[in-house]
Amino acid sequence: MPPNQNTLSCGQPLKIAIIGQSRFAVDVMQRLRQSGHVIVGVFTIPDKGRREDPLAKAADEDDIPVFKIKAWRKAGKPLPEILDMYKSVNADLNVLPYCSQFIPMEVINYPRLKTICYHPSLLPRHRGASSINWTLICGDQKAGLSIFWADDGLDTGPILLQEECDVLEDDTVDSLYMRYLYPVGVSAVARAVDMVAEGSAPKRPQSEKGATYDPMLNKKDLQKVSAYDKYDIFCVP
Repeated sequence: MPPNQNTLSCGQPLKIAIIGQSRFAVDVMQRLRQSGHVIVGVFTIPDKGRREDPLAKAADEDDIPVFKIKAWRKAGKPLPEILDMYKSVNADLNVLPYCSQFIPMEVINYPRLKTICYHPSLLPRHRGASSINWTLICGDQKAGLSIFWADDGLDTGPILLQEECDVLEDDTVDSLYMRYLYPVGVSAVARAVDMVAEGSAPKRPQSEKGATYDPMLNKKDLQKVSAYDKYDIFCVP
């Protein structure tokens, strides 16, 4: 079956597959629906015991098809039954507001308009899963977010848009996220989708100058987050 090749007129509402999880993804989904786009499917993580991810719960309440996927691939290859399940929604665009799973390129490249992702840093700086932490650990004066086109690298795809803010002296991961990266991020994803629908979304290749790949921090690491000297090796100007 070939990729979705439906022709869209400029500014026409898009059929969107949301791939991810969390309350942030819920607010992105709701904002996209308010903008007139159609959410044709939500692909999220399985329940943890009796606890359902907020995205799955919200989508189910709005009668949006929900697919809870434990793994997209096995032995480095996409699982055929999962791939067929994904293709069945026939999306024009994939949107990844926050996603902890590895999504195969067969899914990334399937829609006619491909896939866009949200990342809470000013790429190419702070690529990786703990970018907000490293923004603070490295003493950056500016923080921000990027909406980029997914490719086969780790946060390496072309930039669609970016927003930035000052880092306040007393900022924490939570305050920076809730004050700026969350609310502005929701609006930025919605604006990016509108730009894709209008055919005006740019694809600016990321420069490798100033790029950093920061390690993921676990709970034990986060307990040492104030000991900046332990992490100096990772922080480059």
